[in-house]
Amino acid sequence: MVWGGAMGPAVAFLAVFTLIGVVLVAVYHAEVVSHGIGEPFGALVLALAVTVIEVSLIVSLMLSESGDASSLTRDTVFATIMIVCNGVIGLCLLVGALKYHTLSFRVEGTTPALAVITTLVTMTLILPDFTFSTEGPTYSKAQLLFAGGMALLLYFLFVFVQTIRHRDYFMPDEFDTKGSETDQKHHSRAGLVGSVVLLVLSLAAVVGLAEIMAPIVEGKVVSLGLPHAVVGVLIALMVLLPETIAALRTALRDQMQIGFNLAFGSAMASIGLTIPVIAALSLYLGLPMSLGLPPKEMALLVLTLFLTATTLIGGRATIVNGAVHLVVFFSFIFLSFVP
Repeated sequence: MVWGGAMGPAVAFLAVFTLIGVVLVAVYHAEVVSHGIGEPFGALVLALAVTVIEVSLIVSLMLSESGDASSLTRDTVFATIMIVCNGVIGLCLLVGALKYHTLSFRVEGTTPALAVITTLVTMTLILPDFTFSTEGPTYSKAQLLFAGGMALLLYFLFVFVQTIRHRDYFMPDEFDTKGSETDQKHHSRAGLVGSVVLLVLSLAAVVGLAEIMAPIVEGKVVSLGLPHAVVGVLIALMVLLPETIAALRTALRDQMQIGFNLAFGSAMASIGLTIPVIAALSLYLGLPMSLGLPPKEMALLVLTLFLTATTLIGGRATIVNGAVHLVVFFSFIFLSFVP
């Protein structure tokens, strides 16, 4: 944090550039590992890598002395849901539908994921506005422990269903299993262990750079007079960029189911893992933590969940679905900067 305060513009720019580069390297090696172990485990690895990066950035800002970080976790998780369910999915549907006209996916895999996301966001981002144990959009210690525990339980239950019990639900109908097995053997011989080591090292570098960059990002937002929620939006946009690129690749290959696995996996990990970790940290250090959303954000969240449900219900989507999601995404971005 001392380094961050002493940084000049050139050094700060270099640090930002380096952080983005390390994030891309981390998720690249996560993608190599994911190809080595096969789908849908690959989507899980990418989601966990992104979550580690997100948690490190949030923790760095919470421990910094600048600004009010009590609502940072809420803002970042909310931004992640909006970016994933509107930006990433909308862009994938738009690009894929432009090439293939109609995209298909498995309802058995997408609707359970949305059900888990809806439950998690309701428990963590909506219910705190309506409880009476504490004032404001907060949970009491007991409520926070309960919500965090239920989020972890639900997340790991879904992972069990996705990777073991009903793994076939999360695979495209036309997925080449033989080719996937060949890729797994190739990556295991070509240096899967090396990618695992580089993934761990790059994630460690992200944590270190995040500690340096956190006060700079927040200080710049404050100096420009922007709403503090913009910090959460910037964090979510940065960490989800590699995930967005990976999802777009699957859409261009007409494998939208894998794209949904990537997108929903990041959204679920952001809530099911990030909130329990940050909640435990806030309780241990005695830091305030606001979770309940304001009315405007709650309205956007409800619209997003409803829109995503209508997109998934039929197992097929067109360019119209992608355009509507993107309209909501750009509305979210605009209202974040101009509330």
